[in-house]
Amino acid sequence: MKNIPVLHVTETSLAAAYERALVELYENGVRFQTQYDKPGDPLSLDCTMNITVLDPLAEPMIHKAFPGGIEDLREYVMEVGGAKDHWVKNINDPADTRWEYTYHGRLAAYGSWQEAHNGDSVRAGGFCIDQIEAVIAKLVRQPFTRQAQMITWMPNLDLDCYDPPCLQSIWYRILEDEEDGTWWLNCNIRFRSNDAWGASFMNLFGFILFNRDVIAAEVAKRSGRTVKLGRLNWQADSYHIYGKDIAAAKARLFDRIESTPFENRIYEFTDEMIQEIYQEAEAAVQLKIADYDRSH
Repeated sequence: MKNIPVLHVTETSLAAAYERALVELYENGVRFQTQYDKPGDPLSLDCTMNITVLDPLAEPMIHKAFPGGIEDLREYVMEVGGAKDHWVKNINDPADTRWEYTYHGRLAAYGSWQEAHNGDSVRAGGFCIDQIEAVIAKLVRQPFTRQAQMITWMPNLDLDCYDPPCLQSIWYRILEDEEDGTWWLNCNIRFRSNDAWGASFMNLFGFILFNRDVIAAEVAKRSGRTVKLGRLNWQADSYHIYGKDIAAAKARLFDRIESTPFENRIYEFTDEMIQEIYQEAEAAVQLKIADYDRSH
């Protein structure tokens, strides 16, 4: 019998959960080839992973061993918030090499896509649903509902897409604290495919802030209740490190764990210097987006 391992990680903070998930994959994952391998690439490490972050906003939030910087985190948070939704390509133009989708676009305008219309690119499709608005409204009306869910997968497009959405669904449910009346927003997020080394940290970080700044904030505004983030459960059907990235992961993380204290492997997001870099990055990201817009 050949089984893909199912691994489970539970930690209080994001940084601790991210590191432990990578270590679990490295120690217990199975070798796999992928459709993106180039000749000579080593086999990837893969598993099905379930990560539970008990307190998503607890420090430390940021792990140093992700391939990016604080500026990249800011850009990704803006992207999850919709800043690049207009980068989606014209579906009827084979020469258009822009993105197939954005996560925010699928969540905020599910069922629509870009197509040519009288020489212009317009939103089209059989229907268009703002799932973000629908979920917020549903949670305000009935916080304990089991139906507050958003999806991205569009089988009419994605079954034949070279790079279809990795994010599949986001599910919310609110648990009320009977003592002080606080609403705790619990969340399950499912990825069909999650690049553990190259993308998963930014994915986790980006959607934690999306949950805080978009979902919880708006539910609190409309309900008049205090809404805080409860646990985040993150499931990846394929949680993997590409073979070409294993050496870098060993050098930056796995080979350093025994010799480097945990506090030297993380940043606190609330640190004044980190916050300064993070906030100042927004203007640079806006310029980057504007420059891309001009050239495309």
